[in-house]
Amino acid sequence: MDWIGETVDSIKSLQIRQVLTQAVSLGMIVTSALIIWKALMCVTGSESPVVVVLSGSMEPGFKRGDILFLHMSKEPIRAGEIVVFNVDGREIPIVHRVIKVHEREDTGEVDVLTKGDNNYGDDRLLYAHGQLWLQRHHIMGRAVGFLPYVGWVTIIMTEKPIIKYILIGALGLLVITSKD
Repeated sequence: MDWIGETVDSIKSLQIRQVLTQAVSLGMIVTSALIIWKALMCVTGSESPVVVVLSGSMEPGFKRGDILFLHMSKEPIRAGEIVVFNVDGREIPIVHRVIKVHEREDTGEVDVLTKGDNNYGDDRLLYAHGQLWLQRHHIMGRAVGFLPYVGWVTIIMTEKPIIKYILIGALGLLVITSKD
């Protein structure tokens, strides 16, 4: 309990200059994170260069909680590649393997059909109503690397929002009471 009293005394003794310094420092940290994210988007060519696997549909290759690094090049997508795609009407991207490639004769554009490695059938039931293939604009990127289990932090904070609020509150308190 003594810790709470010390924290309250610390907050009361803050001067306006210290508060402004802490606010500017926090702003610089947030800005730096956004700049790094935008730079990764430019380098990888993907609108989301890092994604977390949210289901077990790609096991045993990728497990729930793995972080995938994406890259999107101009090269055509081929069968066997693991892609992350968005489906019209769904906001959460899906990580699955390309099982078929269909090249349109009239335009030369490539459409793909996907399937989770741990799923029984292809993904046509996941696509928008009446959609049989994914076009290039649905694909966010190809998986080029991964970090196992690191994405569990994101999953826990999404599934248990109270943990997210406690963490944000603790970090905010730390920033406010910091003496540097």
